[in-house]
Amino acid sequence: MTMLRLSMLVFAFGLAATQLAAETATAYDEAAIQRQLTQLGLKVDSVGPSPVEGLAQVFTNRGLFFVSNDGNFFFEGNLFDIQNRELVNEQLIRPMRQQKLAELTDYIEFKAPNERYVVTIFTDPSCGFCRRLHQEMTEYYKAGITVRYLAFPRGGMNSDTGKDLEAIWCSRDKNSAMDRAKAGRSVSAVECRNPVAQHYQLGQAFGVTGTPAIVLPSGQMIPGYQPAEALAQQLAN
Repeated sequence: MTMLRLSMLVFAFGLAATQLAAETATAYDEAAIQRQLTQLGLKVDSVGPSPVEGLAQVFTNRGLFFVSNDGNFFFEGNLFDIQNRELVNEQLIRPMRQQKLAELTDYIEFKAPNERYVVTIFTDPSCGFCRRLHQEMTEYYKAGITVRYLAFPRGGMNSDTGKDLEAIWCSRDKNSAMDRAKAGRSVSAVECRNPVAQHYQLGQAFGVTGTPAIVLPSGQMIPGYQPAEALAQQLAN
């Protein structure tokens, strides 16, 4: 066998292997995955190939899952890339968070006069650390941080806090209503069409499990309270 023919065979074999790998990576049964997860009460937003052979990545109303290509197995948890030393879940979900937040206009904004950064915070006015963060809003302003609040009633939509959040978003002056609620004062009950349920569902899709949950412009989410100075340092990096 000549060297030219051998080289051509090696090239052809390599090309076939590459094509097979690509086909394997995308050989998930989207219909089966949709059907199986619907039975579990999950709403599938999108299905795509994951970094792991044999698994698809699925964004749902309850967050990101990895599902076998045939839809018969899935696991809820973190996938860690050992070689790159990074959490795969977080890297995959950040662009989705950025896109969803860019579409929202019904947040309550506390705008820094000399704005340098904008963060989105899922909040619950009955949460102690949410109140502490709000009490330090002047420090956030000094750091140039604008805060956009989204609602996340920890006890669910039918909880007292869920009703309080709806009243806040239905108030004529939403910022003042948020100030009162964060100070432990009552907010007059007002009914209207409001985005609280949408925010709550969005938080679940983002992976929010508690408040405050701070989402940076990069799509990174930081669970828990952050002093203004510490948050500014993370935003600057």
